Amino acid sequence: MIAVIMAGGLGTRLRPLTYAIPKPLLPVGEKPILEIIIGKLRAQGIREIHVTTGYRAELIKTYFGDGKKFGVRISYLNEDRPLGTAGALARLRGKLRGHGPFLVMNGDILTRQNFNAMRDFNVRQGAAMTIGAVRHTHKLAYGTLQLAGSRVVGIQEKPEFVYDVSAGIYVLDPRALRLIPRKGPFTMPDLANALNRDGQKVACYPVRQFWFAVEHLDHLNEVAQNMNRWI
Repeated sequence: MIAVIMAGGLGTRLRPLTYAIPKPLLPVGEKPILEIIIGKLRAQGIREIHVTTGYRAELIKTYFGDGKKFGVRISYLNEDRPLGTAGALARLRGKLRGHGPFLVMNGDILTRQNFNAMRDFNVRQGAAMTIGAVRHTHKLAYGTLQLAGSRVVGIQEKPEFVYDVSAGIYVLDPRALRLIPRKGPFTMPDLANALNRDGQKVACYPVRQFWFAVEHLDHLNEVAQNMNRWI
């Protein structure tokens, strides 16, 4: 299986660190986030990796090169301007003939997910796209009122709501790429909606293994402190 890692974002929520270093190169313990991801892919037999780059792309390319020292083959899909989470994939159109479904994931995701199991699920489902999903619980800080006009008929103190949210991990059949425009920004939600309109199946795969998105400064310390248990 081929993998695409999205590593072109600005990492604004991790400033000021990302003023100098792109988010995928921020260290978690002794290794950059992107190196940990690549190690997980290699351990599952995924050796051909495309990395989308944009902000501070030269630093990522200098660190990883062609991937040989990390036991993989790396090529780069550089974005001169932001193309959204799916826009750069248009450049793979025509390059994946004869290949089966491939993996796409955000460059800030740390997980123990079995990517091959997710690919096999996509094949069994006959899906053009499979979206990994994690459970997210949102707890309101206030009591909610149930109203009938001006009358309060019930009140619930600080209710919790559970949602299935995108894990930033996807499996795509190469045929899905034809729906991505060659120019302009295009997101993974845009692609999922386009596939649905085209009558192709978009499946959901529950991610139940460890999953963590590094989005804020305190996340770096949290992951570093739990490296042995989590990673």
